[in-house]
Amino acid sequence: MKGYRLIREIMKKKNRYIVKEELNKTRLDKAVATMDKDVSRVLVQRLIDEGNLTVNGKVQKASYKVMSGDEIEFSIDEPKEANIEAQDIPIDILYEDNDIIVVNKPKGMVVHPANGNPDGTLVNAIMNICKDSLSGIGGEIRPGIVHRIDKDTSGVLIIAKNDKAHIQISEQIKDRKVKKIYIALVRGVISENEATIDMPIGRDTKDRKKMAVSKTRKRSCYTF
Repeated sequence: MKGYRLIREIMKKKNRYIVKEELNKTRLDKAVATMDKDVSRVLVQRLIDEGNLTVNGKVQKASYKVMSGDEIEFSIDEPKEANIEAQDIPIDILYEDNDIIVVNKPKGMVVHPANGNPDGTLVNAIMNICKDSLSGIGGEIRPGIVHRIDKDTSGVLIIAKNDKAHIQISEQIKDRKVKKIYIALVRGVISENEATIDMPIGRDTKDRKKMAVSKTRKRSCYTF
């Protein structure tokens, strides 16, 4: 294989790579996603955060620049069977094929089960429609969920029916290849017909359920 030598241990889903010269000084998350087409940069970053990915036996940041000869090892847990009840909840399906299902989530519906919302969610509805054909990458309570919108927001969501589709959609969203358009109702007189908001956004330090302008987050968020 060009660019790297692969040593894979099938047992325990453990993966081990030796970095070659072609990937020298590449970001760790990008390098792993390049070497293993079955994982996305988003998944790599999660593995790093959980301490399940090491470089030469040590946990490094996603921004770490790999060097020729580095040994990268990580393990991925087998998808767990979701203990979520499929519920016959009417949902507006806009498109469906073997890889994805596109739905119009109504206002008032939570995307996936969480504290305070154990059922009646979009996931419960989708599980009733798709049965066992949903991506396991999102985790036990988020099968197929690639992206989300708030409970009180209506809009279109793409649900992944397999891991390959989940990875590809996640990469497109991360690389800003997916264009998101929001329509909002506002009160008062808006002087500008168009505007651009360029502020770093992160989790609100006072209310974890909300997002706010963040002084610590370095990457900006653009809203046109």
